[in-house]
Amino acid sequence: MDNDYFSIDGILAENQKIQCTFKVDIPDMGYLGGGSDRDIKASTKVPIPIWLAYIVLYSDWADLTIPVPFGPRVRNALKAEPRSVKLSALVGAGGLWYGFGKMIMDILSEEQANGMSEVLTQTFRGRLTEVIDQAQHFATLGPQEEEDPQAMRRIFSLAQESAKRTKSWYGGNDRTRR
Repeated sequence: MDNDYFSIDGILAENQKIQCTFKVDIPDMGYLGGGSDRDIKASTKVPIPIWLAYIVLYSDWADLTIPVPFGPRVRNALKAEPRSVKLSALVGAGGLWYGFGKMIMDILSEEQANGMSEVLTQTFRGRLTEVIDQAQHFATLGPQEEEDPQAMRRIFSLAQESAKRTKSWYGGNDRTRR
């Protein structure tokens, strides 16, 4: 995912909400929780977008709760079989699981970020071979929209284009091989 300011994928990933537990009272910010309270009280759990969470967490006003798409249950399922988990169902129809994970990694401590990085990498590797195989052998099909996140759709398209070019190259070189 691009770190470009104008990247749509980046904007969508940063707009995902994460649960934060506030350590201190925050006056006049109760609307962030969506309720009718005027203030945010200490120990209140409020889902806020990642772009706002950076400020809140680094100011030490709140603690982060690891989002469900990266919690222990999902991690265990991904370690068992990366293709068994429907990633787009975890973060929404946009399928930005990898981008959301990257954003969360930027917030976490180094040890936690390394653990999450390993989960993201192993999941990507575990799904990659199937996506490339589908692209090369099922040219008329598109990527499975409901199961494959954005990154896998891009890889599917690249692998499909590569397979077409390879076939074209082999077909055009018949005369030179004789």
